[in-house]
Amino acid sequence: MRLSILDQSPISTNQTSYDALNGSMKLAQAGEVLGYTRYWIAEHHDLPGLACSSPEVMLSYIGANTNRIRIGSGAVLLPHYRPYKVAEVFNTLATLFPKRIDIGIGRAPGGSAEATNALSNNYLQKVWNLPALVKDLLHFINDDFPRDHEYSKISASPIPENPPVPWLLGTSKKSALLAAENGMPYAFGHFMSDNDGVAIIREYIDAFKPRKEEQTPQVIVTVSAICGETTEKAEEIAASFLIWTLQKEKGEGKYGVPSIKEAMQYKLTEKEKESLEKIRQNMIIGNPHEMKQKLFELQTKYRADEIMINTITYSLTDRIQSYKLIAKEVF
Repeated sequence: MRLSILDQSPISTNQTSYDALNGSMKLAQAGEVLGYTRYWIAEHHDLPGLACSSPEVMLSYIGANTNRIRIGSGAVLLPHYRPYKVAEVFNTLATLFPKRIDIGIGRAPGGSAEATNALSNNYLQKVWNLPALVKDLLHFINDDFPRDHEYSKISASPIPENPPVPWLLGTSKKSALLAAENGMPYAFGHFMSDNDGVAIIREYIDAFKPRKEEQTPQVIVTVSAICGETTEKAEEIAASFLIWTLQKEKGEGKYGVPSIKEAMQYKLTEKEKESLEKIRQNMIIGNPHEMKQKLFELQTKYRADEIMINTITYSLTDRIQSYKLIAKEVF
């Protein structure tokens, strides 16, 4: 099984944004040593507790401090940007870090309505126009616009010997079919979806249209997971993330991921207990043996080529240890 890392660069209550971003670099380094296939970092805007608003900047930093692991965006939020500029940025990264760059594409706003308005005009119109934006981005990356196209005379320089690999990220049939139509690999966000992911992946595979003869459907399924030496330890570590998720839903949690002690002292209402159970349904929490079993079950269920793991804990040590325990058990 191939395993990868999705990092949202969380800020804990005892941290600064610098601590969180530097911790992301250390996580990528650990992932490389442990044998993870790729490391992706997410894009968020003005969301308390999440430090990365610019994946491309972080990928430069992380690429310079790693050697082999594939690195990419999970995702760059395309409706905010012009495809030409996105292609230039990721072509530059692919030139600096050959055969290592992925460009994950998403359509979510990644922040509040106010942040969205500050980033781009007519965001909803651009979401509606996402299929055209994706096609333009692919043409810029592959430098293959038709001769009669308005952009045929320009290139997204520099042109790397090995272009960045584009992935479409999503949680819906619509995103899956868009990926299939364009012959793109697809990453399904199991950890943030209530939709029937199995049916969505099946439709993607059935509808896949390769851009080149050698292309075949590729599927990553992203799951939220926390592993501890024992099930009890994993549950204890996971408390911080679970309570923080509840706090964010209530408009709280602006100071970041609470400590385990703070999480344990949080007084839950009956409604919050129900919410916690719903959150846990999309997570895997357990010891290494339990984790391996559930990850393989998930891979089989989705017919996934790869599982990408998102882990948020209060302590960076616990977060890296979680990935380490999983790698030791699975690889």
